[in-house]
Amino acid sequence: MRSGFVTLVGRPNVGKSSLLNAVCGRKVSIVSDKPQTTRTRVRAVVNTSDTQVVFVDTPGIHKPVSALGRRVNATAVESISEVDVACLVIDATQTFGRGDRFVAERMDMKRSAVVLNKTDATTHAKIAKQLSALAELDALAYFPVSARTGDGVTAWMQWLSAQMPEGQALFPPEMVRETPDTQWVAELVRESLLARTREELPYSIATRVTEYEWPRIRCEIVVERESQKGMVIGKGGAMLKAVGTEVRMQLAAGAYLELAVVVDEGWQHDESRVQRLGY
Repeated sequence: MRSGFVTLVGRPNVGKSSLLNAVCGRKVSIVSDKPQTTRTRVRAVVNTSDTQVVFVDTPGIHKPVSALGRRVNATAVESISEVDVACLVIDATQTFGRGDRFVAERMDMKRSAVVLNKTDATTHAKIAKQLSALAELDALAYFPVSARTGDGVTAWMQWLSAQMPEGQALFPPEMVRETPDTQWVAELVRESLLARTREELPYSIATRVTEYEWPRIRCEIVVERESQKGMVIGKGGAMLKAVGTEVRMQLAAGAYLELAVVVDEGWQHDESRVQRLGY
């Protein structure tokens, strides 16, 4: 038996969460087209007949401009040294540049793999050019993959399994995600809001479950300004109704979800309030 930890690190919006969902065969981490969707570490477990790989999805590493940004950056960097293999995920549709190098400098690339994601969205010639440029990192291995189509994912997973140290399973075989149900519901609410909001609003939103006594769940949506409250509620409550309907469809039958919007002025710029919201 082999078992161990693998972390996924990279710039925002390179598809780390989508890749994790593809490996697990189900949603274990929320996704959106907005950068910095992931704000906390998300652990997911993949079992085969003789291997257990525990994946750690991390926030995108970026140049922070707020207490929230500094906190999520620290979360990602801390995860690099706590695992058996670190994987630097890079967007195949973007030019390999300063942002990717910034992340790579925080890793021991001789013990890390490079995963070139989103290969379905570019050409073979551009993929080859990317891999040639990435050779400067002198990584342990390189894998072109597509989270959307699954291309290359099996070969990457087989390699990761072989890198795991010998040892018993770290989690029960039935476990797929380590995220508590309260955090998972809050993340599903935030994911739905990310899909429906624009400009600066997605980054001003935090969500937290304040009551969980099945089947009743109460989730607060925290915004930074009074003007944002009405935007989240929507005309006649339309936005909240749509969010509630979408989230309930992803929960067990019978769930009663109550959504409330509260204002915490400038929360993402205050370290203590960022921590209080679970980041």
